[in-house]
Amino acid sequence: MEQTIKEVLILSGKGGTGKTSIVGSFAHLAENKILVDCDVDASDLHLLLAPKPTETHDFKSGVKARVEADKCSGCGMCAELCQFESITMGETAVISPLNCEGCGVCAHFCPEEAIVLQENHCGSWYIADTAYGPLVHAQLFAGEENSGKLVSHIKNQARQLAETTNTGLILIDGAPGVGCPVIASLSNVDLAVVITEPTLSGKHDLDRILDLTEHFKIPALVCINKWDLHSEMSDSIEKSCNDRGANVLGKIPFDRQVITCQIQGVPVTADDTSLAGYSIKAIWKKLKEHL
Repeated sequence: MEQTIKEVLILSGKGGTGKTSIVGSFAHLAENKILVDCDVDASDLHLLLAPKPTETHDFKSGVKARVEADKCSGCGMCAELCQFESITMGETAVISPLNCEGCGVCAHFCPEEAIVLQENHCGSWYIADTAYGPLVHAQLFAGEENSGKLVSHIKNQARQLAETTNTGLILIDGAPGVGCPVIASLSNVDLAVVITEPTLSGKHDLDRILDLTEHFKIPALVCINKWDLHSEMSDSIEKSCNDRGANVLGKIPFDRQVITCQIQGVPVTADDTSLAGYSIKAIWKKLKEHL
């Protein structure tokens, strides 16, 4: 009998809200799952889970111009036409790959046909083993674009892996904010869990994400991390969530033991003395009721 696969995406309005620590804890608590890190611009789940890659693949997207120096006469026409100032002239033309936008004007007008467009290698993606199950993750090179395309690619790879291994759950660590990689990561998701903090900016960021999940008609639940640092704001966020139909799944107290566990490279739920770990366990128990 074919396994029904559920996808749960964990989001936050900005980096540093504790999202990855909570995803790592869910990874520790969940059974029979595939893990995905969709923060391909600045991934950090691997720092907590210490993955050992079993597969490494290049990610290529778009094109970049390249000069075939033996054909170049050094006429300089390409440098004059380039709108991105990516070409400098020496004995031959030299193209900066960081500035090149791959528009192809230089290649089209080169009288010597000395410039070619080649597929751009802009990152890598991996399938890895961790102590808590398989992890699919990626890293886009600095300055490269198309993070949404890379996110969609690794999500597809994770789903294929889940289908071949008869795995029923995909846990996804999303990128912060509401940009392109977040929108790409929302595709096919069954449930979003939004992590926020009891601050005015945290409330603002939370509203933006809930607007996004509502737009895509994806059910969303909320966790308030470090709620006791500002209990009045925490109450305000909880009331706001209830008013718009986004249930607060739970609240996690500030706990210095979280930092200690991060330094040791273990999920905080593995520490039986941690108050935050205790709260996350209760949140996970409630979350399973929604799957």
